[in-house]
Amino acid sequence: MAALNLLSSLPRAYLSKYNNHDHYYCNYQNFRAQSVSYSHELSVLSSSFTQTKSKSKSNLLSSKLFLMPTNFSKSGCGHSWIQENSLIQDSVSSKMWAKPQKHSVFPTAPAEVSSVQDLFDFICSGPLLSKLGLNPENIAESVDKWISYGSHLCRLFQLNDLYLTEPQKARFYHYYIPVFMWCEDKISKHRSQFQDGEDIPPLVVGFSAPQGCGKTTLVFALDYLFKVTGRKSATLSIDDFYLTAEDQAKLRKSNPGNALLELRGNAGSHDLLFSVKALTGLTKLTKEGMKMRLPRYDKSAFSGRGDRFDPSMWPVAEGPLTVVLFEGWMLGFKPLPMEVVKAVDPQLETVNKNLEAYYDAWDKFVKAWVIIKIQDPSYVYQWRLQAEIAMREAGKPGMSDEEVKDFVSRYLPAYKAYLPTLYAEGPNGSDPEHVLLIEIDEGRNPILSD
Repeated sequence: MAALNLLSSLPRAYLSKYNNHDHYYCNYQNFRAQSVSYSHELSVLSSSFTQTKSKSKSNLLSSKLFLMPTNFSKSGCGHSWIQENSLIQDSVSSKMWAKPQKHSVFPTAPAEVSSVQDLFDFICSGPLLSKLGLNPENIAESVDKWISYGSHLCRLFQLNDLYLTEPQKARFYHYYIPVFMWCEDKISKHRSQFQDGEDIPPLVVGFSAPQGCGKTTLVFALDYLFKVTGRKSATLSIDDFYLTAEDQAKLRKSNPGNALLELRGNAGSHDLLFSVKALTGLTKLTKEGMKMRLPRYDKSAFSGRGDRFDPSMWPVAEGPLTVVLFEGWMLGFKPLPMEVVKAVDPQLETVNKNLEAYYDAWDKFVKAWVIIKIQDPSYVYQWRLQAEIAMREAGKPGMSDEEVKDFVSRYLPAYKAYLPTLYAEGPNGSDPEHVLLIEIDEGRNPILSD
């Protein structure tokens, strides 16, 4: 729902979303100097592996491969959020990976990547490969792309390619890169439906996931990979379509006593006509020279109640767009029988009725879906609590435990009511062939699932 702390030093226009390629990473000159010599080694490494691809599969996997250089500092020069562990906090003020309080999914000691074979074996152990139709043979055929994508991600997050911890490797090679490849496949199939000379609208990919589970950082990484590989992409969040502060106040007054509509978040607190206009405009950015400003929302305005950024601060998307990455915690939710939602929480009755208009405003634009599944909605509370504890320990303002409980309580009824149907049936109108369901654990890592 928000942006990474990684971006907190950027101008506010870029803080809320990260569409200016030149500002993707900060304080990078030191790492860039290190990368010069490594980029040469990487090209030699990839070339060497590419040459072996003409051999039989058995020879390919047993070939002696060049060792990767090991002359860099094991500390790298990256961010603590990914060097410490694989957890990411999903809040406006604390988009950083925090040291886990209770859960240690992987060891945190650096895991030296000593050869392409080592990396290849690790990639092949990923839990998403069967979902994507990948196997060791076609991974071997494309391992140079995996290496390149991994190098780009290390550059983005200011990490040393050669000394990634197990959580870092898992986050890149078991999660971000497989999802990127899935998106690339859907883009190719989408574009193949059009004839030469026809305007091709961008593919809108929806990312639905509860707060705190890392969807914004996933989208951040994918957007960067698209840009560095030559695709024009744009990012949007359902947060960008919140009502203005004035209209939110009207909503609150018209629903007295309903805690679910007292603050922004649930269905009814978004400007749906505004979202239709924005999404329609993006799908028309099919030619060079076409431009459009992307709406952005400032959650810090009015003492945290929030308001829309001034349009002069909105970033600009330029055509021809290839893909739009659209994310949100309730994206894909669909209304249920009233007795079902009332059994969860009577206050959901109004929210459920509001939700009836959301398909036409959001979901009908989405042609491919990434659904991130959690086993227990209470994870949201744990993740938010971890984020606020980390903020307070860092000497920054953070919500108290009671404030966290109150904040999350406004979202849990919707999670309990709508997530089971989303996981079982997918969003309204979605094609199962274009839905990727990824189950994650408490550490926000993909796990094997049906």
